[in-house]
Amino acid sequence: MHCKLEEKAIRDIEATNVVQQTSFWARVKNQQGLEPFAFEYAASEDLLKPASSGQKFINDDLLVLVRYIDDKHSVAYIPYGPVNEPDFENQGVFMEELAEAMRPHLPENCILIRFDLPWENQWAHEDDFFDERGNWSGPPSANQQEFRVNFKTNNWNLQKSRSDNLPTNTIFLDLNQGQERLLQNMKPKTRYNIRLSKRRGVQVKSYGMDMLETWYDLYRETSMRNGITLHPKDNFYNFFEIQKNTAKDINTHLLMADYEGEFLAAMFLVLSKKRGTYLYGASSANRRNLMATYAVQWEGIRLAQEAGCEEYDMFGAAPNANSGHPMHGLYRFKSGFGGSFFHRMGCWDYPLNQTQYNTFRAQEVNSQGYHVN
Repeated sequence: MHCKLEEKAIRDIEATNVVQQTSFWARVKNQQGLEPFAFEYAASEDLLKPASSGQKFINDDLLVLVRYIDDKHSVAYIPYGPVNEPDFENQGVFMEELAEAMRPHLPENCILIRFDLPWENQWAHEDDFFDERGNWSGPPSANQQEFRVNFKTNNWNLQKSRSDNLPTNTIFLDLNQGQERLLQNMKPKTRYNIRLSKRRGVQVKSYGMDMLETWYDLYRETSMRNGITLHPKDNFYNFFEIQKNTAKDINTHLLMADYEGEFLAAMFLVLSKKRGTYLYGASSANRRNLMATYAVQWEGIRLAQEAGCEEYDMFGAAPNANSGHPMHGLYRFKSGFGGSFFHRMGCWDYPLNQTQYNTFRAQEVNSQGYHVN
């Protein structure tokens, strides 16, 4: 088993379904103060698939974001990467090999590498982690997860992060079917609300930077109403600027639904290769009986399909139907559109300096809301 890694230019990152592993995302995060690094790795096939001969190599790109936490120290974060998913028994081995190959390319005094894994959770198909209603209860304790993931590693060094950054639970829609079939696969209430919104005159259109203020007003209202993080307006401005000037691997749409000139719902839709992602959403508390959120979501699905996407990522939901979960409302809304639940592995840390990592981990726990993203 072997892994080689070389640096490459950000602009040369190959297109991928995962928007967080694109040159577009690198530039967006660079505007937010992170330093992006791009690599191409070559891994022997047996590093990902133990039963193979190992004579072939699997190549892919990797975007790494470095954040400086003081004048000397930094942390490296890999958003939804690596994209290539090993067989579960080699996931830890692959991360270890990749981390050690990456170590000399990172800044001096880099404390850790944090993998925000897009891979399906290893416990998502084990009966012991589902209740009698078929609800997934989530993975076991961190210690149990670490024991399995570190199996066969040399250093036994991978630790489950205390929190996850990007959504670990989502819903994927299969767009390789006609729109009527998509509608038929939805829950009856969702399908009814989409049609009701259209009958009542809600219109959804795609807008540009000229509607950023209107979007942000809706977004701020939604954030305050639901107690979610409010991202700065400049973040969304950068989406438009980077898309316009440099991004060839991404297509961004600001979809807004209005009724007689009043904007009621909106979303940022990002198209990356063969995937559409519902990245941000917002809605007004007014005229909720017009079901504008359903209209804007359906338009996003339609646009993604018309652009040739094969899947649509709802980007975040509660892990199950538990009504006590804080994201239960999003669960009900998003699951109504059909699709399949997908549970990711979440964030895993590979300390490069254990002493400094222990200090960082303690500080991260004590500083509420701090994430390496």
